[in-house]
Amino acid sequence: MKIICIGRNYNDHIQEKDLGGGGVRPSEPLFFMKPDTAMLRNNDPFYIPSFSNEIHYECELLVKINRVGRCIEERFAHRYYDEVGLGIDFTARDLQRKAIAEGLPWEACKGFDYSAALPPRFIPLAELGGDVQQLQFQLEVNGQVRQAGDTSQMLWTVDQLIAHVSKFVTLRMGDLLFTGTPAGVGPVAPGDNLRATLCGHELLNFDIR
Repeated sequence: MKIICIGRNYNDHIQEKDLGGGGVRPSEPLFFMKPDTAMLRNNDPFYIPSFSNEIHYECELLVKINRVGRCIEERFAHRYYDEVGLGIDFTARDLQRKAIAEGLPWEACKGFDYSAALPPRFIPLAELGGDVQQLQFQLEVNGQVRQAGDTSQMLWTVDQLIAHVSKFVTLRMGDLLFTGTPAGVGPVAPGDNLRATLCGHELLNFDIR
């Protein structure tokens, strides 16, 4: 099972200051991957690692791949998923800034252990109206809304992302696609609580330690 993550897929997030991206929209979808050891399951607590002084949350819509495919045409991409969820892409922002500045890979800042919080369950897309580009989600930190996302605001749609990624990487059943984060990312600290809802359904609720 692969965890495939899309970067810079919401314009308001690209424009956020001090994230190292320079406010530039990529000419095509940017993706990277996390290993399976990055999975944080069942609303288990997230422990801040010792190697970073600045861990940020990034709440994202997750799409679960339901069949094998490669070089998928955009018009057929909708056949490759029927369940969605929410996840947190934890990022060591201090390490990411250094990697971007020096032209280094992102594994250390994005792929570290337990850096991908996954929901205990996924929701059939049909139960949410059937249109993956008409979904709303939000992340609360300590009861305050920090991120509010609407998939209609994605720069690249889910189907476009699947078509693009599958040109390079074969998709398999159970693979997870993190589709990008809206504005509002920020740091976590011990004692924080993160709660995320998708169209009113609570999918994540866990503590930072």
